[in-house]
Amino acid sequence: MRTATARFLQYLRVERNASELTIKSYREDLAALVDYLGEARGGSCPAPGEITVLDLRGYVAALHAAGYAKTTIARRLASLRSFFRFGLREGWTKTNPAKPLRNPRKSRSLPHFLSSDELGRLLESPPADTLLGLRDRAILETTYSAGLRVSELVGLCDGDLDFEAGVLRVRGKGRRERLAPVGSHAVRALGRWLTARKLSPKEPNGPEAPVFVNRFGRRVNVRSVGRMLEKYLRETSLDARTTPHSLRHSFATHLLDGGADIRSVQELLGHKSLVTTQIYTHVSTAGLREAYERAHPRAK
Repeated sequence: MRTATARFLQYLRVERNASELTIKSYREDLAALVDYLGEARGGSCPAPGEITVLDLRGYVAALHAAGYAKTTIARRLASLRSFFRFGLREGWTKTNPAKPLRNPRKSRSLPHFLSSDELGRLLESPPADTLLGLRDRAILETTYSAGLRVSELVGLCDGDLDFEAGVLRVRGKGRRERLAPVGSHAVRALGRWLTARKLSPKEPNGPEAPVFVNRFGRRVNVRSVGRMLEKYLRETSLDARTTPHSLRHSFATHLLDGGADIRSVQELLGHKSLVTTQIYTHVSTAGLREAYERAHPRAK
């Protein structure tokens, strides 16, 4: 099993060009199955060709019993299907025992987002007279203005910025690239940050230089952006549930509320499927319903 796993991860890296984060997820998912089967069978994990549908049904039942979220279970099943599908191609298994297993039915909760007024308070909270304040304001403005995933934001390089056209070149999931429009407020915030960054002795150079760096001149990471946001949420007394991804949710919701069509929002978000984008139509409808019940004299 260990050899098959290593070969599968190599396939993801070389042939599928998967990101390190994706490879890490697959590795963890397969390791969890190995641990379960080793314990369930009272010894070592069987070879991939010896794993049965019943083994995997027991594994899924154990995940449910342990209280794992339905989304996590669905992701692990997807990992197993891909692994055994690769095994069929390589010839070390004759069946895909994960294929008959159905994903748990997901109850999709509406994504959390901020109102326009709340976002205004958040975006204006970083100080405009310090280097890190200018950086933080540029981070928040850019994330909301372009509807970026935080991984896309931290991956931006100087060569990805086109201020004249008002677009960013963004590398999304699956290494797919797209051009993301960015508004004038974000362009100004980025310009101020980049001007201030040039005064730093640790300023990176060249088109591959990271746009957003920490005080040591190194690229900021996803966790540091999350911690930065938490600080400004405390200062503004905004909802603590807000995450960097909430700015992306707010971007999509505000576009639909403003009359944008869902196909355009899908393209702007970089969603491969329209189904993923449709969750925001429910958010928009929920907002309309709330406004109706609050304002109409005979709504209740």
